[in-house]
Amino acid sequence: MTTHTRTLGTTGPQVFPLGLGCMGMSALYGDADRTESLATIHAALESGVTLLDTGDFYGMGHNEMLIGEALRTAPAARREQALVSVKFGALRTPDGAWSGYDGRPEAVKNFAAYSLQRLGVDHLDVYRIARLDPAVPIEETVGALAELVEQGYVRHIGLSEVGAETIRRAAATAPIADLQIEYGLLSRGIEQAILPTTRELGIGITAYGVLSRGLLSGHFTADRQLAANDFRAYAPRFQGDNLRHNLTLVEALRKIAEQKGVSVAQIAIAWVLAQGEDIVPLVGARTRERLDESLGALDVTLDAGDLAAIEAAVPADAAAGERYAPAMMAHLDSER
Repeated sequence: MTTHTRTLGTTGPQVFPLGLGCMGMSALYGDADRTESLATIHAALESGVTLLDTGDFYGMGHNEMLIGEALRTAPAARREQALVSVKFGALRTPDGAWSGYDGRPEAVKNFAAYSLQRLGVDHLDVYRIARLDPAVPIEETVGALAELVEQGYVRHIGLSEVGAETIRRAAATAPIADLQIEYGLLSRGIEQAILPTTRELGIGITAYGVLSRGLLSGHFTADRQLAANDFRAYAPRFQGDNLRHNLTLVEALRKIAEQKGVSVAQIAIAWVLAQGEDIVPLVGARTRERLDESLGALDVTLDAGDLAAIEAAVPADAAAGERYAPAMMAHLDSER
């Protein structure tokens, strides 16, 4: 398996070419197995993975505490290699509902204090607001992050799901390591304006949703029943005719994968890896089995013929349905 690294932009850290997205271990994809989650984080670190991605609102702090426990119980060498990327700003209610975003400087510092405690660390490696707060200029939010960098509580500043204009304003305020945003075969919107902007400014991409919430995993079926606490049960791409259409794209991709002797998930991840050294895919593996499959993508080489075949099978804008429900899409500065 490859051992080379990628760098998060021109100012960010060097990382293993795949990161582990930990959200599903605590929330939004139905129930998770705590023991297996911890074992998966440990296995990721043992395999060389360095970047662990979370949000302080994943399970209302549960995910940070889970990662904190995983780090405490990992061998010292593995613990020291870990880089934790944290999103903040999403407001929740006791029943789990979403109630907006808070990017005020005083809120930024408050969120950071709680994350440091839950994770059991003395600094956050990458820190970013999850969604733009429309009531607070991005310059104020990033300015507060820059103060945390100066004080040693944050190493690098990131952005999440913002558009080209916001990226430019943020980068004019302080150095930005990376933009976290959905990018994969079924979500290619960043290619128009966002990706050219980040490349111009030397900002990396940490891509989530590379398997489109499991649609491109090769394991999702049309008759699968999703639990009430699985947000995909309400996501447009998983509904009715949209789901049936999207699964036909998966089958077209499966034919190419089988010709190369790899899985659908592996070829989908490999496609994202092939889009540039400035892109680090986050894989949301919740089990060691899925982690191993994802890591196998690092050994998949796609030549020009492979890339052309994949493009023909799953063209840009081929997916049916938006990537989020309307209420969540409204919070995406990246979609404006």
